[in-house]
Amino acid sequence: MTESETARLGARIRAYRNMRHMTVRGLAGEAKASASFISQLERGQTSASIGMLRRIAGALGITVADLFNEDDEVGHRVVRRSERPELHTAPGTRKYLISQRPLQNLEMYAGEFDPGASTGDEPYTHGDSQEIFLVLRGQATLWLGPAESATPRVLAPGDSVEYRTSIPHRVVNDGDETTEVLWVVSPPTPA
Repeated sequence: MTESETARLGARIRAYRNMRHMTVRGLAGEAKASASFISQLERGQTSASIGMLRRIAGALGITVADLFNEDDEVGHRVVRRSERPELHTAPGTRKYLISQRPLQNLEMYAGEFDPGASTGDEPYTHGDSQEIFLVLRGQATLWLGPAESATPRVLAPGDSVEYRTSIPHRVVNDGDETTEVLWVVSPPTPA
């Protein structure tokens, strides 16, 4: 790498670290490196092995490729609908991450449920964050609570409900058209 490339890499690492509100020590701890090494790397005074860059990228919640992608401004990337990363979910459902990594204060997902589709037969939990579920089109039933005592909430377009992600929940499309929804979670739940 040239000095210029090393400096740009360091600046991108610093920008991603700042986006995550991480200290140099915090990043160093998560990447299993010294704080002085991270500081030197960010200032373009040293280079890093691929293994170290993988650990740094992992600690920042991004890929190694993101560290070198200069096509987009850090934190100002457009995600086209056709380019949304898809999460593999239950049959008849599609879930897309629309917030950009590294996730900072919230994560946002768009989802589609075919008629009769659901998030699964069993309610699920993930961390203990605030979640807002919003129906954009169609109708969805959000079940909140353990399976044996869950309370259904039937939601039409524009309706939303807020709950903790530690409460068991599941979504069902009982309607006869595809339902589009959004999930907003803050802070981001652990992977």
